[in-house]
Amino acid sequence: MTEANAWYISLTSSYEELKGRLLLAKTYWLRTLKFSLIHAGQLMIKTLRVFLNTMLLPFFQEDLVEAGCDEAGRGCLAGPVFAAAVILPKDFYHPLLNDSKQITEEQRNELRPVIEQQSLAFAVAQLDHKQIDKLNILKASFKAMHLAVKKLQAQPGLLLVDGNRFSPFKRLPHQCIVGGDGKYASIAAASVLAKTYRDGFMKELHGKYPRYNWAQNKGYATKEHQAALDKYGPCRYHRKSFRLDYSQPRLFTMPSSVNDLSFNGEVAASAE
Repeated sequence: MTEANAWYISLTSSYEELKGRLLLAKTYWLRTLKFSLIHAGQLMIKTLRVFLNTMLLPFFQEDLVEAGCDEAGRGCLAGPVFAAAVILPKDFYHPLLNDSKQITEEQRNELRPVIEQQSLAFAVAQLDHKQIDKLNILKASFKAMHLAVKKLQAQPGLLLVDGNRFSPFKRLPHQCIVGGDGKYASIAAASVLAKTYRDGFMKELHGKYPRYNWAQNKGYATKEHQAALDKYGPCRYHRKSFRLDYSQPRLFTMPSSVNDLSFNGEVAASAE
């Protein structure tokens, strides 16, 4: 075999080897790309599902003007119960809007002026501790929502109420929705307004009665609040129909008030 032939055979062999390696690399990268695209697509679908599951619905139905209704402070030992009613544009959206208990105080305070400025109508009402003791907390919560709806500058055609119970307001139809403040934008907006207005009220009361630290616990039955009640006793803003004596432990955990059950059937004595 001549030197030229040997060189040609060597070159051909190297070319075939290189060609084989390139084909192998091509196959590898195509498979890798295919796997990456599939994985990315699956991740995108999963992310989209999470987003859609957490995204608030803009309305319950399209024909009637809806007002979302919610309350704040039902499980507190002191202070009023607040309620809000909000009518939002059907295309309203804000990335922070959610059930007021699921977002921070800073986020609630950021949302409040947005809701007030961009809503079609909103109103906030309250019933004080004396009315709560007279009516019971459940009826007082309903009445506070009635007052808020009555104060609306626009007339809704349907009320969306957070919870599973509601006392009808005049002849206005309503729809109770368990966990509604985490499902519908208008109810979430109402929960934010009710919560921020009540928190502001309790912070003002804290200036008069700092021993209960209402600026922090907002009147809920925290350990600190219970200890202050045992040490100082109740003040004029405490709800007399609620349990206010924590000096003796109980064998069974009961609601703070016989009527102090949330619309979802949960004890509402914990802080929001």
